[in-house]
Amino acid sequence: MSQHISELLDNLPSSNITVYMLRSLDFIVPGEWQNLTGFENNIRSVTGVTDKDQIKEIGKRAIALYNDPSQVYQKTLWLYQTIDRADSAIGAAALANKIGEKISFLGFLNQLTPKADTVQTIDLCLKVVVELVAFCRLHGLPTSIEAFRASLANYHNDSVMRMAALVAVDGLIPLGPNFIIKAQTIISQLNAPELEKNATFQSISSAIPGENTAGKLGFINQSFASVKSWMSNLVTSRGLTPEKLVAHLQEYVNVADDKLDYLAAFLDMSTNYYEHTGIQTVARSLILRAAEDVQAQDLGKKKKKKDKKEKGKKKPKD
Repeated sequence: MSQHISELLDNLPSSNITVYMLRSLDFIVPGEWQNLTGFENNIRSVTGVTDKDQIKEIGKRAIALYNDPSQVYQKTLWLYQTIDRADSAIGAAALANKIGEKISFLGFLNQLTPKADTVQTIDLCLKVVVELVAFCRLHGLPTSIEAFRASLANYHNDSVMRMAALVAVDGLIPLGPNFIIKAQTIISQLNAPELEKNATFQSISSAIPGENTAGKLGFINQSFASVKSWMSNLVTSRGLTPEKLVAHLQEYVNVADDKLDYLAAFLDMSTNYYEHTGIQTVARSLILRAAEDVQAQDLGKKKKKKDKKEKGKKKPKD
């Protein structure tokens, strides 16, 4: 554990490329995402508590829960951080592949790097798996594809923003308007040895259900299949296209609309939206749990005090 949850929230940026990108995608899930930063500010916003002493007590309990290795919070945040930190390498690999395609004398790069679409597809599918595993952990559920699929209809706040960004910057922009079909085709044709070569898979493999790589690949396929309908409905209902997304991005970030393949690699290398919103999601769950614990503790104290008072009022028997 490198940082406490209070430090992670206090250090969340209020303005950088990640934040600008997420703001540009607000039109997909209007008003859902607020860039909550700061530990005490998160406690106030999530719980509605304004009393300073109560905020302090909730904060203490939240820190204690987060620091407890038997709880799910550190492990869940590690997943969000790990999948996102791999994006820089993914973006670099995809960019090298694209350069090899465009510039003839650098064509040897195509022989040294995986195809960009394959790399992007694995990244997309692994992010879905991370979201699934994280959701189940934070809700105290066994890892269940069905439970996750059903939960998507009730996704809100930073969680739905993260999924919207996933569709936009890890689906539509790098893989095109038919990204769902393309990704499913690629991942279904992938074999275990190919998956094992993927650095991102290697880093989070232990968290993916399955007795071996083949079993884990099957779980990845099933996980992606479970969100196809939700993704498709989001794209259709919002009229999402790569061009529309770029137009909104251009309101915040200077990008060229005719370089979508390079833009995808740039976003991978320069943003960490999974980690950023992941911190907010873990913090939300953690703070709500801490507030419940503090409330239960307060009720217990009041009951004990009341019982003691009642006992004192009883007359001794003759």
